[in-house]
Amino acid sequence: MKFTFTDKKVNIPNRVHTYAEKKIGKLDRYFQTEPETSIVFSVEKGRNNLEVTIRSGSTVIRVAESTSDMFVSIDAAVASIERQLRKNKTRLEKRLRKDAFDAYPEESYFIPESDEEEEPSYQLVRTKRFFFRPMSIDEAILQMNLVNHTFFAFRNEDDGGAFSVVYKRKDGGYGIIVDQD
Repeated sequence: MKFTFTDKKVNIPNRVHTYAEKKIGKLDRYFQTEPETSIVFSVEKGRNNLEVTIRSGSTVIRVAESTSDMFVSIDAAVASIERQLRKNKTRLEKRLRKDAFDAYPEESYFIPESDEEEEPSYQLVRTKRFFFRPMSIDEAILQMNLVNHTFFAFRNEDDGGAFSVVYKRKDGGYGIIVDQD
């Protein structure tokens, strides 16, 4: 597993990076190809925030945890990732290693069991057909705010008409998702 550590406005000791590498590195057994892992540490209002993004092939898994202790945040992130993998086990079976869900006795952290026995099914309750007209990013953000949504899909005229989505972030800022084609 390849790791990239980012410390946002805080200096994290190497022992925390080593601990994160050890705990998150155990997730390597789930993936067929070597995953790239990005870990972002930050401290905000006395809370230790951790964002973990794992990319392996076309699979992207992301979790964010916030606790009073960075070590607990790391453990909680690992548990959340494993919970996501187990919850979507059948959908991910072609992308993950065959023996990925076999139990390993050396695991020392607690993974809460899901209350549900079966994997939940996704229920599509509505389909909308929409014409995506070309517009600038600023105009798309304005339209999103006017309809009071948290995201807005459009054709980005600044990017040759590429399909894009602007969204409102939890921190109050905005983000954009752009098609790479």
